Amino acid sequence: MSHATQDRAAPAPETDLLRWATAGSVDDGKSTLVGRLLHDSKSVLADQLEAVARASSGEGPDLALLTDGLRAEREQGITIDVAHRYFATPRRRFILADTPGHVQYTRNMVTGASTAELAVILVDARKGVVEQTRRHATVAALLRVPHVVLAVNKMDLVDYAEPVFASVAEEFTGLTAALGIPEVTAIPISALAGDNVVEPSAHMDWYVGPTVLEHLETVPVGDDAVAWEPTRFPVQHVIRSGDARLYAGQLAGGVLRVGDRVTVLPSGRTTTVVGIEVLGVPADAARAPQSLALRLADDLDVARGDLVVPAGAPPEVSRDVTAAVCHLHERPLRAGDRVLLKHTTRTVPAVIRRIPGGRRLDLNDIGEVTLRAAERLAFDRYEDNRRTGSFILIDPADGTTLTAGMVCGTPPPFVPTPHEGERDALG
Repeated sequence: MSHATQDRAAPAPETDLLRWATAGSVDDGKSTLVGRLLHDSKSVLADQLEAVARASSGEGPDLALLTDGLRAEREQGITIDVAHRYFATPRRRFILADTPGHVQYTRNMVTGASTAELAVILVDARKGVVEQTRRHATVAALLRVPHVVLAVNKMDLVDYAEPVFASVAEEFTGLTAALGIPEVTAIPISALAGDNVVEPSAHMDWYVGPTVLEHLETVPVGDDAVAWEPTRFPVQHVIRSGDARLYAGQLAGGVLRVGDRVTVLPSGRTTTVVGIEVLGVPADAARAPQSLALRLADDLDVARGDLVVPAGAPPEVSRDVTAAVCHLHERPLRAGDRVLLKHTTRTVPAVIRRIPGGRRLDLNDIGEVTLRAAERLAFDRYEDNRRTGSFILIDPADGTTLTAGMVCGTPPPFVPTPHEGERDALG
């Protein structure tokens, strides 16, 4: 297609949206950090501030109450679920997944970080890197979160000492390098006092980097990844209109254009894209993560769960899958278990063929499994496409989610079990 014809292309999705997640040990100050961000960026309504002021005791508002919204959580002094927060500044919109710190809720971080483009891992400056810090870094590495921030909190309690920050940052970056995380941004903060959260700190003139909010507002996100992601279109719904058929779904990667030669998997039939509609309007092109309706030149047998890909760049198609997984259910996962495997828009029966070492996976365990599906699946490596490289395992008896999987991945070199370091994690 010539460049002149691309004027009718559907507009690209907005790139000023950042999905990010927080993680850290209990009492490291995640809720206070988020509350400070909301408060100092003026993203909190007046009635919310009044409610927090009434519920607070002592001097100043308890900023953690802006995020710990469940009464049961406040009464126990813990956060036990993933709380999603939506806020905006003039420069960018944000969706935050605030994940709990307790070791037994490691699975919640997997849920919160699975779609995140950035993870903020908090560390108490007095305690440094603990087992739960290592666990959260492992999960960030496993999920291939593109950007990782180390927030060394409670610097006010160590007299804002630069050597304390430098020591924690050095240990953490050594850990993340071993896990394969290429880059970490380390920021010294006091969430309670507001140092380096929204406004630069007057107590740490030795630090010349960005504040937390400045980094969140400027880190590259959105369409930056589209250029290198393989084009993948999972068919969600077949729309029949007279003799014509349209295939609806959300583009999971790359760019799709009218005139592209494509292959429909798992059948392997090849055809040409002759029409694209976005929100009912004809377009010459669409890009991830837009939803669209696709029209093909040939009358192929295309159904929900099929994957449309470029004719010259197909993913692997197989019944056998090896993946890194995090087990999310109280019921252990064992070799021989029969499950349902949900991959993009397709769900098929599968059996667990092998768990290395012959061991089982318990709640919050991270490990590796090999399984065989009843039908062939078209999948990518998770590091190449987070949508087509991931899946969940479902209990066929009651429909509960058992396990989250990352295709062709292997667990990072440090994978703590849920019981290691429990004293550190629980404080």
